This record gives sequence, C-alpha cells and structure tokens, in this order.
Amino acid sequence: MRPRTGELVTGDLLVTVGSTDGSEARPCPDEWRPRPRRLERGGPSRGTLGPSPAVGPLALGAGPADLPLLDREADIAQLLGKLTEGRSIRLVGQAGSGRSALLSAVAAAAGELAPDGVVQLCGHRRSAADLLQALFSATHHAPGFRPDPQQLARHLATVGAVVVVDEVESTGEELEALLAAAPDCAFLISVAPDSPALALDSRLEDHLVAGLSRAACLALTARLAGRALDEAERAWAVDLWFESEGLPLRFVQAAALLRQRDVAVDALVAAEEDRRGVFGAVEHPEVDEDPAVREAELRRTVALPTVAESAAPALRLAEGLSEPAQAVLRLAVALGGECPTAPHLPALIDVGLGESALHELTDCGLAVSIGGHHRLTAGALELLEPHWPSAGSTNGAATHFAWWVGHSSVSIEQVAAEAEVVIGAMLADRAAGRPAAVLRLARAAAPALALALRWGAWERALQLGLEAARAVGSGPDEAWFHHELGVYALCRRTPERAVAELEAAVALRGALGEQRGVAAGRRMLDLLREDTQALTAGEGDLPAVTRRPVIRAIAQVPWRFGMIPKAGGRGRTVIAASAAVLALGVLGTAVGLSVAGQDTPKGGATPHNGAPDQPGSLTGNYTIPAPSDSASDSATPTGTDSPSPEASATSGSPSPSGSASASPSPKKTTTKPASPSPSGPQPPGATQPPVVVPPVTTTPPTVPTPSQTTPSQTPTATPTSPSPSTTPASPTP
Repeated sequence: MRPRTGELVTGDLLVTVGSTDGSEARPCPDEWRPRPRRLERGGPSRGTLGPSPAVGPLALGAGPADLPLLDREADIAQLLGKLTEGRSIRLVGQAGSGRSALLSAVAAAAGELAPDGVVQLCGHRRSAADLLQALFSATHHAPGFRPDPQQLARHLATVGAVVVVDEVESTGEELEALLAAAPDCAFLISVAPDSPALALDSRLEDHLVAGLSRAACLALTARLAGRALDEAERAWAVDLWFESEGLPLRFVQAAALLRQRDVAVDALVAAEEDRRGVFGAVEHPEVDEDPAVREAELRRTVALPTVAESAAPALRLAEGLSEPAQAVLRLAVALGGECPTAPHLPALIDVGLGESALHELTDCGLAVSIGGHHRLTAGALELLEPHWPSAGSTNGAATHFAWWVGHSSVSIEQVAAEAEVVIGAMLADRAAGRPAAVLRLARAAAPALALALRWGAWERALQLGLEAARAVGSGPDEAWFHHELGVYALCRRTPERAVAELEAAVALRGALGEQRGVAAGRRMLDLLREDTQALTAGEGDLPAVTRRPVIRAIAQVPWRFGMIPKAGGRGRTVIAASAAVLALGVLGTAVGLSVAGQDTPKGGATPHNGAPDQPGSLTGNYTIPAPSDSASDSATPTGTDSPSPEASATSGSPSPSGSASASPSPKKTTTKPASPSPSGPQPPGATQPPVVVPPVTTTPPTVPTPSQTTPSQTPTATPTSPSPSTTPASPTP
C-alpha cells in the first residue's frame, strides 16, 4: 500500500496530507496563499453533467442521435423564460420521469443567457459544501485550494451563470444556503421524488416534470425498438402508458423488451431455415413464403410481457443480457448500485469489453451515466438484489482500489470520479464481514480523497475506517483515524468536534507509546487553542449570506442574463458607471430635499451624518448636497473643466473619522449663526452643548487637513466661488 501524499490550502491553513503520523495543518505563509483566477468562458457549458447517452439502435448508429426530446418543447421554453428572469427552479417528478434529460436539453439551450455561461454539476451523493466547491472549481483556477465559507462567498459573489445540478440530495437550509452563496446565479436543480416541500420564503420554485403523452410514448418506443410497432405491440404500449403515467424510463425499458423479443423471433426464423435446409421444403399450403409475412406470423407466437412484468422489468431484462453485461450488473449490485468505469472491469471481474457491457446496460434502461461513472437506475437495485446474490463479486476489490488510489500515474481527477465506487467497495466489504479489507482501503483512499477535494467522501472513508479499526482491534489505526477526523473537523471549522477527535487520538497514542503521534496531535490542539475565536467566527459548512428578498432581483441587474453588450468588458464598465451616477444623483437629491425643510434657505450646511432633523432636535441652516461619488468621476469624459468642489465641516463632537465632507451648491451663499444638530446618534440622556457658528466668507474649494479638524472648531460651510483665483478667507475664531 502506497498512500498518496501532498499539500492543500483551505482558508488560511496549509494542510499536509498522507504523512506517517497523520495529516497536519499549520498557518499558511502569505507567499503560499493561492491567488484564484477567474476562468474565461470557454463554451456554452462545462462540468461533469453531459447529455443523455444514446440508447438502442441510436447507440449503434442506426438512427439520428440528435433528435430533440419528445413532448418537452413547452417545458424547455418555460424553463428558459424563468432562467432569463433570474429565477431558480427545482425540478420535481417521479423516478424515471426524464429530469436528467430535460436538464441536459435546457443546459444546451441556455448558453447565452448569463455572462458566465452554463455550469453543469453532478449532485449525486455530494453535500452542499461539495457542490459549492465544485462551482468554485468550475469558475476559478486554483488547484489544491478549498476556500473557507467566507472566502467562498467572496469569490462566488461575482459569478453570474446558469448553474445546472442533477440529482441533488441536499434539502432545506443547505439548499437555500447554496443559492445564497452565489446570489447572481440562477439555479436549475433536479431533486429526488421524496424531497420535502419548499419553504414559503424560498428563492426556488418547483417545476413538475410530468409523464409524456400517449403519442410521444408510442413514438419513443418505436424509435428505440428500431422498427414500427404492430397492432398487438401498440395495444400493449398503450396499456403500459396507462399504468406508468407516461414515464419515459418505462418505455426505454419496454423498447429493450421488444428488442429481446425480436431476438427470440430471429432465433425461430433461423431454426426454421435450418430445418428446411436439412429436411427439404415441406409443402404446407397455409404457410406463406414471403419472409416478412412469415416473420410476422412467428412474432405472434412469442408472447409479449405482461403488464406486471413491464412495470418491473429489471429481472427479465437482466436475464436477456450477455454474460459480460450480467457480470458488470452483478458487480454493480454488490457495490450498492455504483458501476466502476471500464478500465477497472478487467481487474475486478475479468471482463475485457467493459465499454460494450456498460453500453448494453444503458441501452436497456438498467444503468445511467452520471458524474463520470455509471449507476443503476431508480428501482433496479431493489428489484435485482434479492435475485442476484453478490457473493464473491467484490473479492479483491479493496486490494485493487487500495493499490490504484496510491499509484503515481492516477490523477486526482480520476480519483474524484471514482469516489463513490471506492466508498461502495468499503460498504460491500463491511457487509461481507471483511473489516481488514475495509481498513486497508480506508487508509489508502482517505488521503487521496482529501487531496481530490471530495471531502464528503473523505469523511465517509474515515468513518468506515474507524469502525473497521475498532472491529479488528487495531489501536494504532484507530488513533490514526481519530487524528484524521480531527484534522478534517479543523478544516471544516468545527472546533468542538476537532478537539474531541484530537484528544481521543492523543490519549490512544499516549497509551500505545507513540510519542511522535502524541506530539502531532498536541500541535493541532495548540493551533486550535490559538485560533478558537477565528474558527468560531467562521463555523459552519456554508456561508451565511443574506438571501435577496425578491425572486426577480437577479434579473433587475442590467448587465446580467442576456443584456450584456457584445463589445466586451469596456461596454460593461460604462453601463455600470452610468447606472451608479444615475442612482447617486437621485439619492443625493432626495436626501437634500428631505434635509432642507420648509424654512431652510439654500445656503446652509448639512450635518456630517446626513440625517434629517428629528423632532425635538436643534435646528439650523443647511445646504442641499450635490451628488458626488468616485463613479461619477470615472464616468466623466476626459478633457472637461467642470470642477467638483467639496466643502469641509467639523462637528462639535469628534466623529470616528475626525471629519466629514459635503458637496455644496456652486452658488455663493452666506451662513448665519445657528446651533448645529448633534453629529450622530446620541446615547439616552446625553446632551450636546450649543456651539456658536460665526459667519464665514466665500472661499474656493479646500481640502480638510488633520490640523483643521479639532473638537473646538464649529461646523462651517465653505461654498465655492466660480473663479478658482479667489483666495481663501481665514475663519473667525
């Protein structure tokens, strides 16, 4: 066994994985901190979710494989319209209703809706934190870096994409936090049929994926069967449509049953031709010599499956598979429904044509491709497990994968794609009563899964390994898994769990006399004690980002979702600056009008906090401020001579910043002595002594300096003169 070693950065920690005494985290030096770089949009879609594979004759090249989905045009148009408005949709429906195929079709058509395109992810057995990491990896280039929740929220806040996620298992608050972490993204999510209902204030909305119409189901069956249906088969398909409510998966499997029936008919035709060749032609007037008519007569002698067999056809379909496909199916049942990729099949079950076997399973509707590997379709595992015993199917699987995950030629991406298969091998060995095999595979796979940033699978491997170590009675291995779970909790910002796991590891290693292991555990505990406050502040798997109150908030941003100019980045900057200038102008005018009041002349000065007079407060003369912001400066064309005057005013009581600036009107005004309003919210019972304001003459724009702002000075307004040559007047003490 050769465990994989390496380093990764998570948050502000540098983690060394795969060392002899266990993983170790330490503060990451500044020069080692990753600098994530946003990936340029390379195409209409990217990710792990691909289009639905062709089945039946389409996979063999006997028909056009680019045919659109049947009877889904209205659903695609409706979903695209909602995504254009910035809405997030959750696809719900029965198992086998075609949610994955609909996701692929919408993703292919939504490439131009968002500035960052479409990001396709696989949610099969992934937590919400893993999905956020996958979204970050799809939009940023930062290998070996897993941001903490705060960093992740900061990086994803500027991503504007249509995120398509299939087979999401997270529900409730985790799903809402997933959407809140990427507020400018529109999500299209497929969830399990038994998912709970949405909350009333959820940003998601449900879209029901219903069954197909009767005509579409008949067309789908004929298309996958590779021929037209006769009257008996059409009547049988209509009965199946009533029973299944038009679920597409049932008709994919029904077409596979018809293809198996055609194989039986071909066998009868071949047998009859052999008899004629051996015994000669026999005169039967009732027998038609036309081969097509004779084949149709022989087909009527082969009974169609009953409605009950068509409703649960997994067992009958499995019996009609080839021997390599049956071996792969038996292995998938033993691994809990997960099918390894083709390169592993020769070593596991001695099947050389693994790709053909997997295609055969996909063609008959027993398996589907998802997340880089195959898995059994819904309901197939439950139907096959009682009739397909898995004894001996996974013998040697743990040894093979323990060697494979540590091999230097295996990339981290390959390990991430086979993560669920590796976990399935551990579960199969645990069910078979082989804890030593589970222990060996967990020790080898845990570091590889950690480096692959599949931390959900990393945690499951550590838990299974700890359970196996206790069953075997291996104290050193049990201490090692406790240490690894402590480092995992430290990386996930759960200090209470990290302290418990690390203290257990230190106690076990101390009893065993492992001084180096004790020292490694104490270093982690010291790091926890030093950073307890910081870790507690970032505790939680997902960032706490305020969700937008309006579901159409994304669509209101003018440079999002299909409204971006074709000119490139310069046009986007001009639009953003113009919008900022307009908003600040309206805001400044509204605030100024509300502050001025009915009896306030135009030549006053605004309090530095910008708050209007409250009932019972001191009143004075104020100036309506003109809008001023850095965005307006950047939007002003170069070469103009229009000045941007500013006026400085100091409050009677020093503010946290020491001074406050206002932008007065360009007209010459003269202030009258008045008692200023308090410069900010006062505590209950606090009083502010009145301060006399002397008259001030007109001065040009001046910039306040620290020496000009003292607590003894009174708030003054210094309107500017149009002539820049005017000399400033000294204020009257």
